[in-house]
Amino acid sequence: MEDEITMKNQFTLTNEQQNILDHADKYAREQLYPLAQRMDDEEWWPSDIMQVLGKLGFLGITVSPKYGGVGLDMLSAGLICQAFSRWNHALALAWVAHDNLCANNIDKNGSDHLREKYLPRLCSGEIIGCLGLTEPGAGSDALGSMNTRAIRENDHYILNGSKIYITNGPIADICLVYTKTVPGKGSKGITAFIVESDMPGFKVAQKMNKMGFRGSQTAELFFENLRVPLENIVGDEHQGHQVVMSGLDFERSMVAPISVGTAERALSLSLEFAKTRKQFGKPIAQFQMVQSRLADMYVWVETMKTFCWSILAEINEVDETQAGKGDIHARTAASIMYCANMCNRVLDNSVQIFGGNGYIWESEINRLFRTTKLLEIGAGSTEIRKIIIASELFKS
Repeated sequence: MEDEITMKNQFTLTNEQQNILDHADKYAREQLYPLAQRMDDEEWWPSDIMQVLGKLGFLGITVSPKYGGVGLDMLSAGLICQAFSRWNHALALAWVAHDNLCANNIDKNGSDHLREKYLPRLCSGEIIGCLGLTEPGAGSDALGSMNTRAIRENDHYILNGSKIYITNGPIADICLVYTKTVPGKGSKGITAFIVESDMPGFKVAQKMNKMGFRGSQTAELFFENLRVPLENIVGDEHQGHQVVMSGLDFERSMVAPISVGTAERALSLSLEFAKTRKQFGKPIAQFQMVQSRLADMYVWVETMKTFCWSILAEINEVDETQAGKGDIHARTAASIMYCANMCNRVLDNSVQIFGGNGYIWESEINRLFRTTKLLEIGAGSTEIRKIIIASELFKS
C-alpha cells in the first residue's frame, strides 16, 4: 500500500505545488495575458516587467534566500513556467532565459563573489540576464565549432567573437558567455564568463524578427576586444564544457513546461471553439471526428504533464556534478523532446479544428501554433535529443 501511495504521488501535485501553479496562473491570466497580443504584433517588450516579477517573488525561484532568491526547487519553478506559458509563452521563454539559464547557472557554478555580486539584482529584476552559447557558424555542434575566443592577459581575458539567437540579448545587462580559451581541444578547452553589457566591446549586432515567441527579445551579440576580469569566470578555467553540459540538463527540464502550458491553452481554446462553432445546424463538438481530435489532444496534454513533472522532480536530486551524463541526461532530453513533439501535435489538431479561423495571423491559436517549431529546435534539436537518448541506452 505504501508503494502504491508513493507511486501515485509521483504523478500528482501536492497541495503546496498546486497552490504555486494556481497562484502563477492567476497572475499570468490577469497581468501577462493582456500583454501577449502587442508583444506578438510588434516584437515589443514591456520594459518594467522583470522588476514587477521580482517584487512579486517570481524571480530567483531556485536561488537561495541568502542571495535574494525564493529557495524553491526545480519542480516549483517548472510549474510557474507552465502557468506563465498558458497565457504568454513569449514572456515565459524570456523568464526561463533569465531565471534558469542565467541566474540558476550562476547559483550552481559561480563563486561566492559572483553570487553576491549578481544574484540579488537578478532576483529583484534590477538587471536582466541571458546566456550566450550558439554561434552563427555552429548550431548542434555548439562546443566543437565554437569560434569565440578569449586570450588571457594577466588578470583579464580579451574576448572576440559573436553569439546568435540569444534570448534576452537586446535587453540583458549581463550575459553568461562561453568562449574557447584553449584552441585545438575540440569540445573542451572552454571557459564560461559573466560579461556585462556596458563593458567596452559589447555590442548588440542585431535584434531578430521571429516567426514565433515574438516579444521575447532575441539578438546577435558581438564581442570586440572585450576585457573581462578573471574573477568573472564561472566554474573552473578551461572547464566550461562541464558548465554547459550540466546546465543543458537543467535547461531542458525547464523548457519542457513551456510546451505543456502552450498545449494546455490550445486544448482549452479548441474545446471552447468546438462548443460554439456551428456547422450543418449544430456545434462541431457533436461531430465524432472533432471529438476524436479533442480526445487525442487531452491524452497528449495529460501525459506531457506527468512526464514533465516527474523529470523536474528527478533533477531536484541532481547537482551540477551529476548532470550532463547518465540517466538524467537521457531523461531530460526525453522530456523536452516528448513535450515539444506532443505540443506540435496538439497545435496541429487545434488549427484543424479552428479551420480558416486558425489560419489567420491575429488569432490566438495561430500565435500558439507558431511557437511549436522553436520548441523542437531550441536547447538541442529533436535530432540531438534522440542521439543523447540512444547514446545513454547503448551505455546501459
